[in-house]
Amino acid sequence: MKQSRRKFVKTLAGTSFVATAMGNDWLKTEQISFLQDHQTYRLDREIRLGAIGMGIMGFNNVTTATSVEGAKLIAACDLYKGRLERTKEVFGDHIDTYQNYKDLLARNDLDAVIVSTTDHWHDHIAKDVLASGHHLYLEKPMIHHIEEGKSVIEAERKSGKKVQIGSQRVSSLVYKKARDLYREGVIGDLVLAEAAFNRQSANGAWQYSIPRDASEESIAWDLYLGDAPKVPFNPEHFFRWRNYRAYGTGVAGDLFVHLFSGMHYILNSEGPEKIYASGGLRYWDDGRDVPDVMLAMFDYPESEQHPAFNMMLKVNFIDGGGGGGEFKIIGTEGVIEIKGDRVILSQSKMSDAPGYGGWDSFTTFSANEQKHFEEWYNVQYPNPSKPVRKDSEVVFQRPEGFNAHKAHFMNWYNAIEGKEEVVEDATFGLRAAAPSLAANKSYFENKAILWDPVKMELKD
Repeated sequence: MKQSRRKFVKTLAGTSFVATAMGNDWLKTEQISFLQDHQTYRLDREIRLGAIGMGIMGFNNVTTATSVEGAKLIAACDLYKGRLERTKEVFGDHIDTYQNYKDLLARNDLDAVIVSTTDHWHDHIAKDVLASGHHLYLEKPMIHHIEEGKSVIEAERKSGKKVQIGSQRVSSLVYKKARDLYREGVIGDLVLAEAAFNRQSANGAWQYSIPRDASEESIAWDLYLGDAPKVPFNPEHFFRWRNYRAYGTGVAGDLFVHLFSGMHYILNSEGPEKIYASGGLRYWDDGRDVPDVMLAMFDYPESEQHPAFNMMLKVNFIDGGGGGGEFKIIGTEGVIEIKGDRVILSQSKMSDAPGYGGWDSFTTFSANEQKHFEEWYNVQYPNPSKPVRKDSEVVFQRPEGFNAHKAHFMNWYNAIEGKEEVVEDATFGLRAAAPSLAANKSYFENKAILWDPVKMELKD
C-alpha cells in the first residue's frame, strides 16, 4: 500500500501542519471532541458480574469495571482465601466468594465474567465461561500456548457471547489518534516499527509480595496446578507465577502482547510471518526460568492494510536509566511516536533528486568530469524539489479524565447491549498473543519461527 508523494504533500499542507498554524486551540478542540465521543460511562440496564482471579489485575479490572454505572459485582473466585476476604472488604460483604471457579459459573444470575487468572488457566476457564452462557472479559495473553488459540475462537463463535481481551491500548484515544494519522499517510510508506518496555524495580520484575499466611490451608494448591507439572506447594510459584513457564508466558506474554495489540490496532495488521528472539537472564537470577531481557525481530508481509515492514520489540528488567517505554512507527517521510499520553509527529521528506557534492563521490571526479556531471544533472533534474523537514511536535494529548481501561470495559458492555462490536475479540487476541508466544518459542528453541498471520497457524 504505497502512499503517493502527492498525498504526502497534501498532508503537509493539511492535517499535520494545522496544529502549528492554529496553535493550542486546535489541539484542545480535538481533545474535547474525542472525549465527548467516549465519556458516557453508564449502562441502560444492570449487568451482573462475576470475577475469577482476584490478584493484582483482578482487583484492577473489577475496580474499573464496577466504576461504570450499572455494572455490579455479585460473585468472585480466587484460590487464595485471603484475597476472597479482601474482596469482601473492598467490594462489600454481599459478594459471594468461591475457591473453585466452576461453583461460580454454576450460578444462574450472572451476565458476564471477568477472568484475571494465571496464563495457564486462560483457555480452560474462557471456554467454560462461554459454555455456561456468560459474556467474557479475558486478560491477555488470551492463551498459554499457541495451539490453544483456535479453540477459544471456536468457543466464542459457538456461544454467540461477547469476548473482550484485556489489552486496553486498543481503546485508547492516543492510539486512535496514531491510527488516524497513519491512515492519512503522514509518514509516507511504512518501513519499520520499534517498541519497548523497560523497568528497574523489584515489583516491575514480578517480585510480588507473599503474604505470611501462604500455605496449603489458605491456597487451593492442587486446583491451582491444573495441567501444569505436579510439584510440591511453593508460595513463590503462586504469588510470583509470571517467573515460571508452567504458569506464565514471560516478558513476551506479559508485555510484548501489549505492544502487538497497540501496533496491530494502529496498522489494522494481522501480524508477522517470521519471528526471531534473543535475550537472557541478566540480573533477576531468583529461580525463575524465563529471561529478564528479551529482544525480538518480526517480519511483516505486504497486505491490503500495509506494505511489508519490520518490527523490533524489547524488554529490559534491569534498565539503569530508570525504565520507560518506546513506541514508534517509522515511514519514508515521517515518524509517529507515542510517549505516555501523547502522540508526537516528526516529518522529513527528501528531495526527489539526488544531491551531489559534500560527502559524495562527486568530489573525487576530475575537474573536467565534474563539469560534465553538472551539465548532465541539470538536464536530468531541471526542477528538483526541496527537502521538507518538520521537527517533533505533540499533535495530540490524552484529554484529562479519559481512562482507556474504563473505555475498554465500556466497549465490552456496549457490545453486550448490542450497541457496537468489541474492539478486541478472540481473533484479535490470538493475533496479538501468538507472535508473542512465538518469540518465546524462538528464544527457547534457538531458531526462527514461521507463522501464517491469516490462517493463524504455525508453519513447518
